Amino acid sequence: MKILSIETSCDDTAMAIVECNGTLNNLSTKLISNAISSQTKLHAKSGGIIPNLAAREHEKNLIPIFNEVLRLAKIKKQNLGKEIDLIAVTKGPGLQPSLLMGLNFAKTLAYILNKPIIGVNHLLGHILSNFIKNNEEFKNEIKLPLVCLLVSGGHTQLYKINSWDKIELMGETLDDASGECFDKIAKIMKLGYPGGVFVSKIAEQFRNKNKNCKQEFNLPKPLINSKDYNFSFSGLKTAVLYLVQRLKKEKKFNKKVSERICFEAEEVITDVLVHKTLKLAKDINAKTVMISGGVSANQRLRSKFLEKIGGEFDFVCPDKLMSTDNAAMIAIAGYYEYLKGKKDDCLTLEVDANLQI
Repeated sequence: MKILSIETSCDDTAMAIVECNGTLNNLSTKLISNAISSQTKLHAKSGGIIPNLAAREHEKNLIPIFNEVLRLAKIKKQNLGKEIDLIAVTKGPGLQPSLLMGLNFAKTLAYILNKPIIGVNHLLGHILSNFIKNNEEFKNEIKLPLVCLLVSGGHTQLYKINSWDKIELMGETLDDASGECFDKIAKIMKLGYPGGVFVSKIAEQFRNKNKNCKQEFNLPKPLINSKDYNFSFSGLKTAVLYLVQRLKKEKKFNKKVSERICFEAEEVITDVLVHKTLKLAKDINAKTVMISGGVSANQRLRSKFLEKIGGEFDFVCPDKLMSTDNAAMIAIAGYYEYLKGKKDDCLTLEVDANLQI
C-alpha cells in the first residue's frame, strides 16, 4: 500500500509518500519521497511561533511541497490516483490554525482523487517514527514489551507497549515539556531560536573542552526520585532564571558561565529523562527502550541511554531526520490506523488541537 501523508501540526509543512506492507508485528516500510519546508527563520524574529503567521506560511507552502514530493517520487499529477491508495493527515494535537491548513488540503485531495483518508494522531506518528528509515527499507524486529519516551517541544511522555495495538500512557510532564525547558533556558540567556539546538551545541562544546566536568551550580533534578513516572521541568527553568539574574547582578555572568549553565542544564534534563525511562523499563521487565520526538535527536540523551542501558535492554531511536516533525511518520500512523479498520469521512473529518493517545 502506498500512502500520501501530510503534516502541518506546528511550523513545518511536510509531505511524504511511503510504501507499507504487512501487519504491525511484521511491518515493512519504504520511504519513496519526503519533502519539508521549515519556518524556523521566520519565527526566529519573534523568538517563538505565532500561530496565525504559521498557518499563512503553510498555505503558501502546501502546493510547492506537494509538487516536490511528487517530483521526488517521479509521479505525474494525472497519475496520482493510480499511484497512491490512502491519504493520511495529522488531525492533532498541535496549533489549530496550522492543523486546519493541512487537513483541508488533504480532504480536498481525497475528495478529488476518491481515496480513503485517515486523520491521525501526531504523537502516535512520533512513536512510530522508529518504523521508517531515511535511506533503506525497514522491517520490524523491535522486541516487546517496550517502553517509549516521547520528548519534544510540547510533550514529555512515557508509554508502555505490550502489543502494537495497545499503547498505554504511564507518565507525563506536569508542567513544561523537556524541549520547552531547553527553549526557555536558551531564551533566558538570549542564545537564539530554536533554543534547544543552541543549548545542546554549546553544552557539547563545553563538554569537549572540560573533560570530567562536574556540576557547580547544583541545578535541581525535579521528580527524579518520585515513585511515579511523571516529569516536571518548570522548576529547573525557574532555577536557571534566578541563577542568571543573580550572576548578572553580581557581574559574574559571562560567555564561559553561560556555556557552563548550558552544560549543566542539559546534564540535568537528560539525567531525569533517562532515569525515569529506565525505572519504568525495569518495573515492567521491558525488552526494549525506545525514544522518539524532536528532543530524541539530542546526542547527549542518546549517548547517556547507551551508557546506562548496557546490555540490559535493546535501544531503539529514530533516524535524526525522522526525530523532528515529518510526514513519513504520519504515513506509518495512518497505516497503523488502517490496519485497525479505521476510515474517516473526508467531509466530516475535523482537527483536535488537544488530541491525546
